Amino acid sequence: DVQLVESGGGLVQAGGSLRLSCVASGFTFDDNAVGWFRQAPGLEREEISCVSSNNGTTLYEDSVKGRFTFSSDNAKNTVYLQMNSLKPEDTAVYFCTAPYHCEGWGAGKYYWGQGTQVTVSS
Repeated sequence: DVQLVESGGGLVQAGGSLRLSCVASGFTFDDNAVGWFRQAPGLEREEISCVSSNNGTTLYEDSVKGRFTFSSDNAKNTVYLQMNSLKPEDTAVYFCTAPYHCEGWGAGKYYWGQGTQVTVSS
């Protein structure tokens, strides 16, 4: 079975940092084809980080640019989202999805993790 498992969420004060992890089992992350999304209560799920299949550039949603950083460890089949200078509006459930590039999921099967809660207090 394929599983994506996020971890690293929690409660943090504004200005703090968290590092989220997304580990895959039964599946190999290729070409950093992993997207990070988040969903706040009452809102739609939004993309916050993705890697372009055209040039390998990592793109970020405007509100997290300069604060969030995507990285990967191929040996561990794990990707990360380092989140710094957190704000209360970053409060959401964070999800990883793969295989996914900025251009979309493509025609094949794709997977979601179960999500990890991030709560930022003011």
